[in-house]
Parts: sequence; C-alpha cells; structure tokens
Amino acid sequence: MDITVRGKNIEVTSALVEYANKKLGKLSKYFGKEAGAQVVMSVVRENHIVEVTVIVNGLILRGEESTGDMYASIDKVVSKLERQVAKYKTRLIKSMRQKGLRAASEKLASLQSEEKYREEKVVKTKRFPLKPMDLEEAILQMNLLGHSFFVFVNAYNNRVNVLYRRRDGDYGLIDPET
Repeated sequence: MDITVRGKNIEVTSALVEYANKKLGKLSKYFGKEAGAQVVMSVVRENHIVEVTVIVNGLILRGEESTGDMYASIDKVVSKLERQVAKYKTRLIKSMRQKGLRAASEKLASLQSEEKYREEKVVKTKRFPLKPMDLEEAILQMNLLGHSFFVFVNAYNNRVNVLYRRRDGDYGLIDPET
C-alpha cells in the first residue's frame, strides 16, 4: 500500500510517519499493493487530528479521529477504517450471494419455462374407435385401463362424454352440449 503522510500546522516527525505506516500497513492485508492512503495530521488547540483517506479500485474509505495524543488518534482512525472494511466486505459478500441466488433463480425459472413449453407441446396423438356404451361400462373400461379419465360415446344421448376420477375417489362426467 502506498502511504503518503503530511502535516497541517504541525511538523511530522519520522517517528510519526513510521508509526502511521506500521498501523496502516495492517490495512494492506485487505487491499494489497493497489491501494493508496493519504494521511493528514493536524493540531488545533489541544486536539491532535488524524484524517486518513484510502482509495482502492474506486472505493474510498475515510476516517477522522481527534484525541489529546497523535498516536492515540492514529490507533483510533485505523480501528475505524478496519470496521469500515469489514462492513464493506460483508456487503460485498451479501451482494455476491444475492447475485448468485438471482442467477440461480433465473436459471430455475428458465428451466421451468422450458418444462412448461415441453408440457404444452403435443408429443403423441392417439386414435381409437368410439363405440356407444353406457356409463357403467365406461367406468369398467377406465378402471381396466388404469387411466384417470376415459372418453366414450354415451349410448343414452349419443354424444361424446368424458368420464374422470375425482380426488375423493368418486367419478365425474363431462357431457358437453353443442
């Protein structure tokens, strides 16, 4: 990490620069060498103020602390920046998870739409002769075939009817009118 230290209303000693480099060096484990930090140390009355701005890949982290001692201000600002990094990292992980979940749900939706498309497609056509029969014979035929519905010509009214098994185990009859 490239660290630049400068002072306002204060002469920055080599000990302060070394201490700031050492403490801010802890942040480099999060960013690597591509990060840059600017440290501005100033004194206003008895307040020792440290402002740190870290710029990494377009992300800007900024912290400012003021205490009665410059070294304590450096410590506090570094801990503040570490909390910001942890917060950012958590947001980034959540965002990546959400993107992953969105991508997975989109993929699932596309698969379901493909399945729906497949379900709507006619894949087999069956032709069979319809002979007139009464309702009892149609129920017997449907049960022999093991189907949940049966199409037949009703001998009573000579119309095409559909017999189906209901969820409760009873039967239903569809008798369309033309």
